[in-house]
Amino acid sequence: MKGLFSTAEAARLAVASLKANPVRGVLTTLGIVIGIVAVVTTMTAANGLANSFKESVAVLGADVVYVSRTPWMFDGGFFQFRNRPRIEFAESAELKARLPRGVVVNPTAGTDRSVKFGSRTADNVGVVGTTEAQALISSTVPELGRFITEADVHHARRVCVIGATLHENLYNRTDPINTELKIGRAEFRVVGVMEKQGSAGFFGGPDFDSQVYVPVTAFMREFGGAARNFDFAVKAPAGVGVADFEYEVIGAMRGVRGLEPGEPDNFAINRMDSLVAMFNNVMGVVLLVGLLVTGVSLFVGGIGVMNIMLVSVTERTREIGIRKAIGATRKAILVQFLLESSGICLAGGALGLAMSYAVAAGIDRFLLPASVSLPIVGVALGVSMVVGVVSGLLPALRAARLDPIEALRYE
Repeated sequence: MKGLFSTAEAARLAVASLKANPVRGVLTTLGIVIGIVAVVTTMTAANGLANSFKESVAVLGADVVYVSRTPWMFDGGFFQFRNRPRIEFAESAELKARLPRGVVVNPTAGTDRSVKFGSRTADNVGVVGTTEAQALISSTVPELGRFITEADVHHARRVCVIGATLHENLYNRTDPINTELKIGRAEFRVVGVMEKQGSAGFFGGPDFDSQVYVPVTAFMREFGGAARNFDFAVKAPAGVGVADFEYEVIGAMRGVRGLEPGEPDNFAINRMDSLVAMFNNVMGVVLLVGLLVTGVSLFVGGIGVMNIMLVSVTERTREIGIRKAIGATRKAILVQFLLESSGICLAGGALGLAMSYAVAAGIDRFLLPASVSLPIVGVALGVSMVVGVVSGLLPALRAARLDPIEALRYE
């Protein structure tokens, strides 16, 4: 009980000391404020980027295996894959025939073209030739209108579905359904607008919201797709693990290619989780480097708090002597100064958090989805407390070890 009263008294004196020097307290917290803003903003931006990326690649499907000419990520150069035969559209039907009934196989090919509506033009737009199976592969659906149908593919109709960004840039979000959109030199009728999907551009992937989807048959006719390289998206049946299904796809594709046992694959198998794993590794390094760099500002802020507290100990030497003379223990003096330094840093941390919310709101509005989560708040306040204790430890020890007689003689 005595220790409790002693701590309460130390806390009261610490608060009184901070109130007595408000300007000094505010200036001392500036370094902590800047450090907390830097750390919280780094963590918030990294968290927002991770969430945005994962939402975007979810379009690829967690239960989907992609057959491509080259892997999405590889250590060596592209030249090791240059002699591989291209993936041809006709192989998709044979691959589907070799797989169990009910497996969805969606062949796609892509090119870049300028897209024009009225007086508005978008350059280097990704044009994707696909089939109605795209709707079964992807988790996204049209926000307006419909997607490509089997009849569109069968009759090679010049219809298209546009992404959310194109809808905004070319149509100013007005109704585009049944309008004529010029893709390259060909005109396509808009039948749908996809909901917002985001971008996988972190690894050079596509911006899904700036793409145009057309029937693969119309794509081959208008853009020379018959001679292009295709990718096959193969969706695993319900209840089948994607890892096991991958081996089935490899075996079936080897059969399509007529590869003998012992011959290496002349195609690549890709999965979404490989992208996510690579992203997590890269983001871990980026976040670590970012925190180390922004941590420097916290270190500088902590040094500033330590210097101010050492000055405070020197200025209040006589006060410390009087307190010791009337019975204050070393522990009470130590706790008082630690509470002062911790209070300064916690105040700086709280102010830094308030500013971080404003920064996060700006990031969320103009760059990518971001918000300050509760774990980040806890980390920020915890770091502030640790910096306060560490910065105040040396001054507190110096104050606690002062000889009361020498302290009372101090002028």
